[in-house]
Amino acid sequence: MSVEFNISNQYLRSNRKKGFVSFISGVSMVGLILAVMSLITVLSVMNGFHEELTNRILKTISHSYITGPDDTLENWDELQNKINSQERIIASSPYVEDFALMTSKNNSQGVSVRGILIDQEPSTSALLDDIKYGSLNLSEDDSSALIGVGLATLMGVGVGDQITLIAPARNALGILVPQSQSFLVGGIFNAGLNEYNNGLVFIHLYDAQDLFTLGNKISGIRLKVDNLFDADTITRNVIDSLGDGYYGLDWMQQQRHFIRALNLEKQMIAIILSLIIAVAAFNIVSMMVMVVTDKKSDIAILRTLGMTPKRIVKIFYYQGVSIGLIGISFGTILGLLLAANIESVISGIESIIGFQFFPKDVFYINRFPSKILPSDVISIILGSLFLVIIAAIYPAKRAGRINISEVLRHE
Repeated sequence: MSVEFNISNQYLRSNRKKGFVSFISGVSMVGLILAVMSLITVLSVMNGFHEELTNRILKTISHSYITGPDDTLENWDELQNKINSQERIIASSPYVEDFALMTSKNNSQGVSVRGILIDQEPSTSALLDDIKYGSLNLSEDDSSALIGVGLATLMGVGVGDQITLIAPARNALGILVPQSQSFLVGGIFNAGLNEYNNGLVFIHLYDAQDLFTLGNKISGIRLKVDNLFDADTITRNVIDSLGDGYYGLDWMQQQRHFIRALNLEKQMIAIILSLIIAVAAFNIVSMMVMVVTDKKSDIAILRTLGMTPKRIVKIFYYQGVSIGLIGISFGTILGLLLAANIESVISGIESIIGFQFFPKDVFYINRFPSKILPSDVISIILGSLFLVIIAAIYPAKRAGRINISEVLRHE
């Protein structure tokens, strides 16, 4: 090791014996540790929430769907057979979807009505995986319906109760008239998202065609592909094979605003917490200026012994960077430990204070998921190190410019 590094290391250890300088050094280091730890933990939790929300959304929507220019498809059974013959298509299911007014004895509510074939829908969507009450059965013969748990509560209905769906339809003269149809609640599902629990009704595909006067048309065909991140390419290939007059959207296009909002939120939080790291890093500037002031006599002695200003600069530069490296190292270790055990830590705090941060009946996600991404950790380390290096330059150069004649005159 160089002489400059050894001297800076000795200064770093000697600072512990000097009260005020030692206190300022400790505050600077602790600030950097907390800033790095916080950024790693918060970004890991954000990644966990991002992944959890994405997985829940992917359970409720199909990987992609195909429809026609007027949002309907004719001869859909032939199209479905052709789609199923395509490579990388795992499953498909036809659907009819539109809005209607749902009424019961107690209430009325605007809902989204989805007509499905119960033997095919579960292969492309997980909305009906959790049937809380009743059974997973949609029969055209008994006109049954499946509704969400939230909607059942709002409407005051249960399994076996009757509901009525009212939708606008055009008569032979082209005039809009209300079309109504009664159904029995056959099951109540929990989709995991209030958007669907509070406003979605499943009925048989043929009942939906009658309700919305579509004849033999459907709204489209949902697809499940072998790789959801290639859904865009696979959808385009399917559309090309079907010919003109068809279009489709993959899940990323359907949820692009939501995904963009999540990414923007993560970026903004990263920027805000990075400013905290910047403040902590530049605290090193004031701390090192105090160290340089405290070591003026030592600097003068080293200069009289023949050490050049450039080597003096290196001594204090190494000291500033060393303090930063220690802070970054401890902050990274503590951040990784906290991010990996955040759920246990939060559970412990909740049990101590007797308060739940995310009640299950209020929030979609009632826990703190965490996902540590190596790219995030590396970016935080490199960014923090860059700020520390920048912060150490000024006090080190100031040490090299000290006038030794003035220092010796006042000694």
